[in-house]
Amino acid sequence: MLLFETTLLSSGFTLEEPQTHASRIYRLIKFGLGIAEDEAPAEAPASEEMPPLEGDAKDVSRMLGVD
Repeated sequence: MLLFETTLLSSGFTLEEPQTHASRIYRLIKFGLGIAEDEAPAEAPASEEMPPLEGDAKDVSRMLGVD
């Protein structure tokens, strides 16, 4: 069913229940990443604990080249 719905979307059609399709995709991604369904998401560290980014400007210019 997932492949059929994805093919419909790729062909330009719309789904009657896009949220159901999205939930299936999310569940598949969680399975691939090894995340349990009932596992709570990890809390993000506080901003003062985050190290400064290095080479941020260089990464932005590389991402512009991807488009």
